[in-house]
Amino acid sequence: MAGKPTDWSEAEVAATVRSYLDMLRLEVSGQPYNKSQHRKALLPLLSNRSESAVEFKHQNVSAVLMKLGLRPIRGYQPAQNYQQSVVPEVQRQLASSPSIIELVLAEALQAPEVRPVGALDFVNSSVPSIIVPDASNPMRAQIGRPDYAAIEARNRALGLAGELAVADLEHRRLVKAGKANLARKIDHVSRSRGDGDGYDILSFEESGKEKLIEVKTTRSRAETAFFVTTNELKVSREQSDFYQLVRVFNFGHAPAWFRLRGSLDASCVLESNGFSALPRPALAH
Repeated sequence: MAGKPTDWSEAEVAATVRSYLDMLRLEVSGQPYNKSQHRKALLPLLSNRSESAVEFKHQNVSAVLMKLGLRPIRGYQPAQNYQQSVVPEVQRQLASSPSIIELVLAEALQAPEVRPVGALDFVNSSVPSIIVPDASNPMRAQIGRPDYAAIEARNRALGLAGELAVADLEHRRLVKAGKANLARKIDHVSRSRGDGDGYDILSFEESGKEKLIEVKTTRSRAETAFFVTTNELKVSREQSDFYQLVRVFNFGHAPAWFRLRGSLDASCVLESNGFSALPRPALAH
């Protein structure tokens, strides 16, 4: 008996994952590619599938990659509900092609090419849904326990570029509001005083109220986890009325940001592995 149209065979899943990873390899290598062309080239290998079905399956792969601690390709929103058969196939193909993992993780340490000034718009983005990396998965250990977020957190050039972009955003916001006197008082404290204050930028609301801003920057999607230190958590608790975390994402391509106010353990889900953090969407604004 023929399978239902919604049932994807092992061969179809394998071909779809292979197509996705081909695009990921091209993207992290800096080579141009066309998602539509890849979808069309894949269709003859599938059983009467539509391009929209292929696109959703690629969103499945995006979600699985984020679960495994890697970054997805740009433009495919990770699916919140994904077919479980995609997981072992992604793991199998990554294990047989470790160069893809190496390319993705090498990208996490690259210095950004974008100029921070004017990189961010005034309007902030919505807070993403949570996709928690699966650190306990035994297959993750077999492919080298990749952790894009952890490696990227050590990228000082990227972190500094994100801080400069947010400082510039704050300055332009205050000047536009007619508060040039407050704009002149903005202090990039992580540069002027070092990293010991638990936040990166001292800025101000239009009312004159202080804003203690910690900046976390990623080249990847908004759903990517970030890391907070014990000191950042402590200061966010003690100064919860003033503390804000600004998450900059898609940096270098289509930069955007969202903001989390108050104590980090109230605004984020904190994992025990060195305070890996993801926002609590219901509490963010």
